[in-house]
Amino acid sequence: MNKQYVPERAMFIYAHPDDIEFGCAGTAAKWAKYGCEVTYVLLTSGNVGTHDPEMTREKLAQVREAEQTAAANIAGVTNMIFLRYDDGLLVPDLELRKRLVKLIRIHKPNVVVCGDPNVIFRGDRINHPDHRAAGKAAIDAVFPSSEMRLLHQEFEEEGIFPHKVNYVYVTTHENPNYYEDISETIEIKIEALRQHAPSQFSPDWDPEDRVKEWAAEIGKDVGFKYAERFRRMILEAVKEEEEGNQ
Repeated sequence: MNKQYVPERAMFIYAHPDDIEFGCAGTAAKWAKYGCEVTYVLLTSGNVGTHDPEMTREKLAQVREAEQTAAANIAGVTNMIFLRYDDGLLVPDLELRKRLVKLIRIHKPNVVVCGDPNVIFRGDRINHPDHRAAGKAAIDAVFPSSEMRLLHQEFEEEGIFPHKVNYVYVTTHENPNYYEDISETIEIKIEALRQHAPSQFSPDWDPEDRVKEWAAEIGKDVGFKYAERFRRMILEAVKEEEEGNQ
């Protein structure tokens, strides 16, 4: 393994089934492979993500949750959590923030991974508003909410106490400052992504070539065969990393 930090616990917070697989499942699988307790939190079940005139919200939610669960199992994920907000209507309000604070305090991740709340355009494409809402909700839950003792004290009655996250990894195309080597887990990422067919792409289309092309393009400037990129925010460096950087 390329010698990079592997957290004891990590939480990936995203809007829809397949967001993680397209963006950062290589990192999740790598961390899981080396003993990290990985938790996926999907804020919606993607219940409007289709153009099929015969599909209903209820059926699509069931299909996409099953696909996401299969993808998570392939990546070695420990906990798969669906909050089941409606796709297309996600709002980063205080109610959602409180639910995420509670999950962070329960699972105590060293790292929270989420999307970039500020990206509206990606090249010639428009970023889904749910992606931005999920990123904002996750970041606001991490800091300062999850660590503040006097905030949501009612959780203490359930034995749930404040927790400080060490790092936030934001999947982004804009100003990345950290690259995860996923050369050893690229095949796992691809197989996880395949689980989202046929609801999200044709079973006749295989993502392997495209995913490897993207990951190779990201990795080439930093010496990795395949990589995923992040803006990595350090809230409180863990001791092992501090010692390793001396």
